[in-house]
Amino acid sequence: MDLDALPFPVIDGHNDLPWERRETHGSGVEGIDSETDSLHTDLPKLRAGGVVGQFWSVFVPVEEPDPVRTTLQQIDLAHRMIERYPDDLALARTAAEVRAAIASGRIASLLGAEGGHSIGDDLAVLRDFARLGVRYMTLTHNDDTPWADSATGARAHGGLTDRGRDVVAEMERIGMLVDLSHTAPTTMRDTLDVATRPVVFSHSSTVAIDDHPRNVPDDVLARLADNSGVVMLTFVPKFVSRVWADWEEAGAAGEPPLVTVSDVADHVEHARSVAGAAHIGLGGDYDGTPVLPSDLRDVSRYPVLAEELRRRGWGDGDLRALAGGNVLRVLEATDGRFARTAHVR
Repeated sequence: MDLDALPFPVIDGHNDLPWERRETHGSGVEGIDSETDSLHTDLPKLRAGGVVGQFWSVFVPVEEPDPVRTTLQQIDLAHRMIERYPDDLALARTAAEVRAAIASGRIASLLGAEGGHSIGDDLAVLRDFARLGVRYMTLTHNDDTPWADSATGARAHGGLTDRGRDVVAEMERIGMLVDLSHTAPTTMRDTLDVATRPVVFSHSSTVAIDDHPRNVPDDVLARLADNSGVVMLTFVPKFVSRVWADWEEAGAAGEPPLVTVSDVADHVEHARSVAGAAHIGLGGDYDGTPVLPSDLRDVSRYPVLAEELRRRGWGDGDLRALAGGNVLRVLEATDGRFARTAHVR
């Protein structure tokens, strides 16, 4: 399969299928090649959606009593899933491996750890995760870490602490991408102040369209061009629609507001206008949220977004950059360091 010949080859930044399989299937990986489950993600749906690359989240909740052990179990689950379907999935740690997987007709499978709590405040664990193929780490999840403020935490540190700067520096040294989704704006800004390599937002939307704590303000979006980073826009209704967020916060009584692909496209277009077409991507957060816009209900629906953007006048170049070209560039910019850490041959 020729990546450059595909019209909308999606490399998505965040999918929580591994945790969903843990919760609903006892960490089993059988049946992912079938559409019989009601999950957002399976192999037929990925194929139908034009997904050629996927960052599988090896998420664990912040409440986990032993987050390092549980994250290792999630990494194992993702590896077992990839190994179980060798004709459809291929582990990928670098841009070259992504391209090779796609060329072989398989979906390039990358790993991302969601939340700095996963490493137990131990840089040795961070390095071991990299050796197991974890390509990015989100600095926080829904609570602060001891060294960084979360968007939805107490924000006790005022952003990134000195220890947090050490974590970022070590991630850059070993080529692991720094993911700023879930972080407070002060953490975003502090990280960009010290970052020497591109950062990513694996699944976020824009404050200007929906003023939600999980979204990215314009001043941060504007800095992505100088950093060469990428914000990957998500489909979660409360991050996409202020009306939905207000409805949830009021108790979610009655009929939910309508959220559609048009609302997602508004965020994509705003991010392009502020950050630039070279600094946007997609991070749907499938299987990480109980509800999605009806016309983006599962991973087969990425072409619906492509058509909406074409209707708004987007050309093929910008569409391909959004779908996966930009995040592939970010991978390439950090591949050398990561390959040395992970002993990629």
